[in-house]
Amino acid sequence: MNQPFDYIEMKIPAKPEYVGVVRLTLSGIANRMGYSYEEIEDLKVATSEACTNAVQHAYQANEEGEVTVGYAIYPNHLEIMVADNGKSFNFTQMKEEIGPYHTSQSVEQLQEGGLGLYLIDALMDEVNVHHEYGVTVFMKKYLQKRRVENDDRTEISTSEVK
Repeated sequence: MNQPFDYIEMKIPAKPEYVGVVRLTLSGIANRMGYSYEEIEDLKVATSEACTNAVQHAYQANEEGEVTVGYAIYPNHLEIMVADNGKSFNFTQMKEEIGPYHTSQSVEQLQEGGLGLYLIDALMDEVNVHHEYGVTVFMKKYLQKRRVENDDRTEISTSEVK
């Protein structure tokens, strides 16, 4: 089966010191895809917030846990999955089980994590939070083509301006 996206998955220990590894990986992926500096910063902040929520809230203090982060790379957007139950995921199957983005509980209705979830919602184009298998956050950011193209306009030379 040929899927329409490339997929990268990583697992980190549920410890704050590993969130930077996720940010660095994301920065490399987003840069390669052509996101602007500002968009990459937004992606990093939103993903860091999702990872930090998982690290802080998913496991008991004495419990060793993992956070799974998946990156689905499409031609026109990036989808990021952050899950706190440490299991390996079939990205497509999990996405289908969750369903369309608009049918899940809205970010505004979620209490845990407070400001972080509002930030995620503000910085990303689409956000979906699923609670059945631990907490899984799907975030989508579309690639904006901001490059200025030549449109066959002729430039006025300085000699023509009086």
